[in-house]
Amino acid sequence: MRVITLPQVLTGYGVLNMKLTITEINVETGEEITYERDETPQEEASRLETKAKNDAKEAEAEAKAAAKAALLAQLGITEEQAKLLLS
Repeated sequence: MRVITLPQVLTGYGVLNMKLTITEINVETGEEITYERDETPQEEASRLETKAKNDAKEAEAEAKAAAKAALLAQLGITEEQAKLLLS
């Protein structure tokens, strides 16, 4: 089994010197081997791409929630009342 954790050294607005802490566990003997290594450029690109996608999904969800709240406020009804109207 392999466990990877991602401690971050934060500087300014970005993450620098990303280190991966890798723990390998032999399931037969229970022996744990832990070591650190630098993130490869491919891993960094993948991490940043995933972060950008997650940030975009979060922003989209927040925008939808704000639009829903604005519509409910404009209609002067609560979310529960809207559910009753749609059922």
